[in-house]
Amino acid sequence: MNVDVVDVLRERGFVKQCSGEIGLRDLFAKKENVVFYIGFDPTSDSLHIGSLVPIMAMAHLQKAGNTPICIIGGGTAMIGDPSGKTEMRRIMSPIEIEENCLRITNQIKRYLIPQKNLIFANNAEWLLNLKYIGFLRDVGKYFKVNEMIKAEAYKQRLDRQEGLSFIEFNYQLLQAYDFLVLFDKHKCRLQMGGDDQWGNMLAGVNLVKRMRNKDVYALTFPLLTTARGNKMGKTETGAIWLDAEKTSPFDFYQYWINVDDSDVVRFLNYFTFVSRKEINKIKELKGADLRSAKETLAYEATKLTHGEGEAQKARISSVAIFESKTGNLDSMPTIKISQKEINAGVPIIEVLCLTRLAATKSDARRLISQGGIYVNDQKINSLDFVVNGDLVKNYSILIRRGKKQHYRILVEKL
Repeated sequence: MNVDVVDVLRERGFVKQCSGEIGLRDLFAKKENVVFYIGFDPTSDSLHIGSLVPIMAMAHLQKAGNTPICIIGGGTAMIGDPSGKTEMRRIMSPIEIEENCLRITNQIKRYLIPQKNLIFANNAEWLLNLKYIGFLRDVGKYFKVNEMIKAEAYKQRLDRQEGLSFIEFNYQLLQAYDFLVLFDKHKCRLQMGGDDQWGNMLAGVNLVKRMRNKDVYALTFPLLTTARGNKMGKTETGAIWLDAEKTSPFDFYQYWINVDDSDVVRFLNYFTFVSRKEINKIKELKGADLRSAKETLAYEATKLTHGEGEAQKARISSVAIFESKTGNLDSMPTIKISQKEINAGVPIIEVLCLTRLAATKSDARRLISQGGIYVNDQKINSLDFVVNGDLVKNYSILIRRGKKQHYRILVEKL
């Protein structure tokens, strides 16, 4: 039975708002299998770690015996969700949306149990063939404009010069309609999502109540920021992606092991399946003792996303760096440069661009001037510094930007 499943989510920090919580708890207590859904926006070819909050919540509920429906928003992506956006999203082509949907579906599958009840759906299936006049008559009549514009997502845009396009104004109706369709097809009773979706989700709850006279529920997750106030998953060089080609398993591991001390317990709750009992023990750790907790966080998060093998390699390479060794660095992002080129010397500015530790040459100069670049752990102070054969150790040269971003030059033998 699922009596305590809402408590599990609350204890791990997943619950920000919940509609009809008493009714939702009763539903979980009465039914062994509650069908619920979360929507994912295919506006990119990869999710980033901010998307792990809904994915992990979904995985916890599935482990408790419930059925997740993963909705990939191929239909709603044709419009674009205005939530949290200061201007209208870029309109994507149907082919681009379809490709993104496929890649995102494959990413989400890594976190869920394929043998258990699991449904994937694309809302393009029912939205793209809607007859607009019929939709307005059957669904649109339940929405009042004066109520819709009170939603935070719409309010923010109406107060700005850019305004809100009519196409975006339709988004709430379509998301609410998703809930109605999933209720009819799968008896779905719960929608979960980020707290910026609260208004859209309540619209779905109300639509099902009005059209089917049944109670359904909405539960939102907090929009996460780090202890330093940064948006979750954002770094100086951009997002931390779930796609290994966009963010290597090594860089993924490094993100977690370098989180602020005050974020460790919170992130263990969100991004791993480490038990609450073990996490409560970690709460007592301080200072250097937290290093082991960060290693657990980094290893468990990387294992879920990239598999145990990649997590092991990332951990070994990370330990080698931490202990100032140049041993097994196989998982570190690497470029190969011939021994002949290294012997001739490669300007540090060119190396930073080759490794993508700097986006441009001017960015490289700025980083060096600010003291943010290290070669083999030695700070580089000169813009004219040259990377050459004297720096090679075990056929490698290690380049570092700040504390967290590492790159290896692998020198190929002649």
